[in-house]
Amino acid sequence: MKLKVNPTRMELLRLKRRLKIAQKGHKLLKEKRDGLMKEFMEIIKLAQKTREEMEQKLSISFKAYVIAASNTNKQALKTASILPSQKINLKFTTKNVMSVQIPKIQIERSGNWLSYGFYDTSGELDRAIENLQDVVEVMIKLAEIEKGSQLMAAEIEKTRRRVNALEHVMIPNLKETIKYIQMKLSEQERSTITTTMIVKEIIQQQEQNISN
Repeated sequence: MKLKVNPTRMELLRLKRRLKIAQKGHKLLKEKRDGLMKEFMEIIKLAQKTREEMEQKLSISFKAYVIAASNTNKQALKTASILPSQKINLKFTTKNVMSVQIPKIQIERSGNWLSYGFYDTSGELDRAIENLQDVVEVMIKLAEIEKGSQLMAAEIEKTRRRVNALEHVMIPNLKETIKYIQMKLSEQERSTITTTMIVKEIIQQQEQNISN
């Protein structure tokens, strides 16, 4: 679609500069989009691997807990479950990945996860709780990765829209307008030349008439 501008040489130079900037921006945004897509695919692979690890550890923990529950006095099991145990504090920071602020979660532990007496409990319960500690850490890691993938996907979509706007709207509009102005300037130039030739011919005829 042609832009509404005055067909002047000054406007033509201005639009050519805009076109050059738009084409350069389009190239840079395409490179950014491709880079983001590459990073996104790596994050998706990591998320899948981490999710599988979490499910595996969770399955092992549940099996160990079931065995522990069958070999432990119910009251002792209940008491062991409600006793204060290890605390986890999360420290949030960010990492810049191609202008996207990806969250980073640092885990800080305090206390002992084995806070109950060993007399009425089994080693299976110890292993079950130990495995659950690992599951919690993997779950937090997975949450970090999946949040990063969401932010990356949003940036990819935003970049894709900008690339499409430049490629299918701005750059074609600028090219069409430049072509229109060049055509108009050519018409004006031809008209000026024609007018000049007519005026010159009239002057020559007048000169001949005077001489005669």
